[in-house]
Amino acid sequence: MAERVRADALRNRERLLAAAAAAFAAGTDVSLEAIARTAGVGIGTLYRHFPSREALTEAVYRTELAEVAASAAHLLDRHPPAVALRRWMDRYAEFVAAKRGMAQSLRMVLESGAVEPGDTRAAIVGAVELLLTAGAAEGSLRADVRADDVVSSLLGISLASRSREQTRRMMDLLAAGLTSH
Repeated sequence: MAERVRADALRNRERLLAAAAAAFAAGTDVSLEAIARTAGVGIGTLYRHFPSREALTEAVYRTELAEVAASAAHLLDRHPPAVALRRWMDRYAEFVAAKRGMAQSLRMVLESGAVEPGDTRAAIVGAVELLLTAGAAEGSLRADVRADDVVSSLLGISLASRSREQTRRMMDLLAAGLTSH
């Protein structure tokens, strides 16, 4: 019975994180009650897992950061490095766009010191470095490009773009500039 409770609790946590991530990505100022309802649990269950909006925001952020960083290796397993890099750029753009919906709560989490901005950048730079190194070894991506420069470029694109279409076009330009051909 105890294992079932733990499995149920884990499923509830995962559903809460997914519901919160979707709500934050939509950019709506959604209530915790609505997140619980979308996840199919009661508000008490939400508060047992996440005692505050900031705790939920931090958990969503950490989960998504880990997923976006890990996706680089998964993409490399399935695609040539240049293709993997371009697909990862799209995944990164989704990650950044989702953060806009939780900007105020995320700002509070960052100000509290619960999440270090340097840790975020290190995870993202590490993912890009993995992709660039594989591409340089294969000969499809330039070997003279620094991962940190690519990350800065991606941030600039994400902040400056006015639409998803513009983001895609600008990322295509960046990706083209990274190829060795």
